[in-house]
Amino acid sequence: MAVSAPPRLFYGWVIVAAAFAVMGLGFGCAYTFSAFVAPLQAEFTASRGEVSLVFSLAGFLYFALGVASGPLADRFGVRTVTAIGMVLIGAGLALAGTARNLLQVDLAYGLGVGLGVGFSYVPAVAVVQRWFVRRRGVASGLAVSGIGIGTLAMPPLASWLIEQIGWRQAYVALGAIALFTGVAAALLLLDDPRQRGLLPDGDAPTPGAAVSPPGGVALGDAMRSPLFIGLYAACLVCSFGLFVPFAHLVPYALDHGVASSRAVLLLGVIGVGSTAGRFLLGGLADRVGRHRALVGMFAGMALAMAIWSLSRAWLSLALFAFVYGVFYGGFVAILPALVMDRFGARRLSSIIGVLYTSVAFGTLVGPAAAGFAYDVAHDYRWPIIGAAVANALAAAIVAALARAPSTRAVRRSIA
Repeated sequence: MAVSAPPRLFYGWVIVAAAFAVMGLGFGCAYTFSAFVAPLQAEFTASRGEVSLVFSLAGFLYFALGVASGPLADRFGVRTVTAIGMVLIGAGLALAGTARNLLQVDLAYGLGVGLGVGFSYVPAVAVVQRWFVRRRGVASGLAVSGIGIGTLAMPPLASWLIEQIGWRQAYVALGAIALFTGVAAALLLLDDPRQRGLLPDGDAPTPGAAVSPPGGVALGDAMRSPLFIGLYAACLVCSFGLFVPFAHLVPYALDHGVASSRAVLLLGVIGVGSTAGRFLLGGLADRVGRHRALVGMFAGMALAMAIWSLSRAWLSLALFAFVYGVFYGGFVAILPALVMDRFGARRLSSIIGVLYTSVAFGTLVGPAAAGFAYDVAHDYRWPIIGAAVANALAAAIVAALARAPSTRAVRRSIA
């Protein structure tokens, strides 16, 4: 049987666009949290640490759930699992708008958004890796740049909605956007180019030849490798400070006299930097090597945190936000592509899901700990310095992995 030529538009780029929308909506809604800190404190007479627990719970769940959503996507398909995630995000936001106490916000936002992003993120980011080889870094960067665009667009939208209709109806409106647009995007996702009779990058298979299943190592073999263990340790250490800016940058700016309308824009600046980092650094990593590039991302985030520790005025805070966004965005783009390089596509969603549990534990502790540290000292200095040290240590761990002999062994085992 003759094999038809690949279509002019490779469906892999539709996958990239759909994953872009899923991640942009999911994380964009999650990162609106900073705009809701002051209204929630005022509504429920709560401390900053207590309110920060809401974000920490959500962050823990959306990375911890990767250990379940990855295997579920491998078994039932990325489209189904991702669509369920977007439904959970929409429902969680809408229910948060009806909360009568902070515990109900914890349950609605924390569980709804946390579970929803957990079910949608890992499958969406993993499926992009299966559709590309030669341009994997670019494709991954484009897809996860949706997180940057979501961070740029959604917090200012949330702030405007709060001013216009109040925080409760703002949550309901955001939930509706996530539900209807997110599910529509999820339905465009396909698990593998073989479903279109193609190879990665849109290449046509040899006429008459069967399209072989993707190669790669088993989950257990990957988890036992020193490479995986080292990446897990680096991500765990980094994660204690990774999301502190998303929860506390706006309150920090308000504490230093920045107007509310300008303070919330700082999250948008992170989004701009993040988008630039995902576009530019993902492609750069294709040329200089993803392992070396990942070391640079951790080092860059440490540098950005050092800038934050010295910043008081809006311009210096905006500089921090942009620099941090660039390297954070590069980290998010490069890590899954590196995992694909080293472990293959066979159990990619499962491997990424287990790896991201490392980020879950740090995210559960970091933003809440920073909030409680502020409640005690009325100062964010030590949490920021701690985040800088954590990222520097993560860079050192990943740099040491480049000399690990098991890296080559794992690479050879990919069939």
